[in-house]
Amino acid sequence: MQESAVPELAHTHTRPIHWLATATAVAAVVALSSVLQPNPATAAQAAGPRTKSAPAVTTPPDPAGVDFPIACGPVKELVLKQASGDLDGDGWPETVAVVHCDAPMGTPPDGVYVLTAAADTGRPRVVATLVDPKDRRTVTDFALRDGAVSATLLGYSTSAVPSCCPDVKDGATWRWKDGAFVRSTPAGSQTV
Repeated sequence: MQESAVPELAHTHTRPIHWLATATAVAAVVALSSVLQPNPATAAQAAGPRTKSAPAVTTPPDPAGVDFPIACGPVKELVLKQASGDLDGDGWPETVAVVHCDAPMGTPPDGVYVLTAAADTGRPRVVATLVDPKDRRTVTDFALRDGAVSATLLGYSTSAVPSCCPDVKDGATWRWKDGAFVRSTPAGSQTV
């Protein structure tokens, strides 16, 4: 074996100080990334001029063909009710849709979703879930007035209550505030 004519270099062997320097650099990157965050997501489209390639959105988003985040298995999604209006004050209409699975029997739970048109394609997309079907609620008295969504929610006091017979009635209103839909509930739930 031939010996190297160059002496061994000190920086080719790791020492504890090298690991300490690496750990300090990684910690600095993690700390910096936690400080520099992207802007929060909103239902509003970015303000500013529309490009020629982006379609002008003057009609409310149509819920037909939207892939709602609801698991219906072999049956289809059914849009029961819908209402449109400018919920976030950006001048562009949103659509709120009440959706459930088109089950042949029983009372499937409803979901309430807010749709807006994608800025680049104009196609409708879900931007918020106001009522999740997993909460086992049925939506009645649904309306959109003065930038607020209101509904009466029928539900269950315990998991032992059959799905056919909700025994709790709540009112709810959602308004766009500080970049999110905020729910307010009138005082007191009622037993049906």
